[in-house]
Amino acid sequence: MRSNRLLWSLGRARRRVGWARRLGLFVGDDKLDPATRLRVSYAKWQWRRSHDIAPGATPVFIVGVQRSGTNMLVRGFETSPEFEVHNEDDPEAFDRFLLRDERTVRAIVERSGHRFVLFKPLNDSHRVPDLLDGLGTPSPGRAVWIYRSAEGRARSAVATFGDMNVRILREIAEGRAADRWQAQGLSEDSLNLVRSHDFDRMSPEAAAVLFWYVRNSLYFEHGLHEREDVMLVSYDAFVRDPSATTRSMCAFLGVPFTPSLVAHIHPRPSRAGRPIELDPELARRSEELTARLDDAAREKAEQHGG
Repeated sequence: MRSNRLLWSLGRARRRVGWARRLGLFVGDDKLDPATRLRVSYAKWQWRRSHDIAPGATPVFIVGVQRSGTNMLVRGFETSPEFEVHNEDDPEAFDRFLLRDERTVRAIVERSGHRFVLFKPLNDSHRVPDLLDGLGTPSPGRAVWIYRSAEGRARSAVATFGDMNVRILREIAEGRAADRWQAQGLSEDSLNLVRSHDFDRMSPEAAAVLFWYVRNSLYFEHGLHEREDVMLVSYDAFVRDPSATTRSMCAFLGVPFTPSLVAHIHPRPSRAGRPIELDPELARRSEELTARLDDAAREKAEQHGG
């Protein structure tokens, strides 16, 4: 029996790795070590015993583009007893790294004894308006969109995923990826931009910048910049001053800041590497979107005391 369970577990792990590779994901970053997880689990149990507020937990969605620092952000909140956390590899809330239907998500939130139920549905960033407006939980939801510099995200993505962005963008350009999450919610302008490129000649780094552009454009195209229940966070500002950024997020969520939320982060400046060669149109667009994101992030931070 033990050998059968072991074989089943190994097979399940291989399937999950296969799904992750096909979906362009990297699972397992910044996981809590066993001793810390045990201590945190006990603290969460104690919090539930004395504060059980079901069904009134607040759903929180951490979204953005992969390799933008979401694991680092989530790990801090994972240590807080007030938070129940569901990462994209949690089968209760996700199916092959895609967030389950709203009825399932609502049930998870309403039966939680925690103050917040945090989900990290990066593949479903385009669903943020529907999740905030249509979930129907007693307490309204909140979302945090985190972004990273285009070149920083591109280098990290290529180091982790190789030429995944080249392959999926080629499929989108050829009309073969309409049902893939990477194409969901994209505007006609973004689709035309993707179709305008020759992916036989495009470098993996340039494709990663293009993917960064079309997916982060959703923040503005879906009107999230106009919503009070969505906060925009710069990863580069986050790693420069973790406490200041986290204090702003805590004010946005309505939870006290504690040093434990940033204990796992060592402040550091952003590292500039060799510029990525881009065609003039993509270079212009990425610069303009970066400026627009930076301005919007500063405005959101100022609204919440950052």
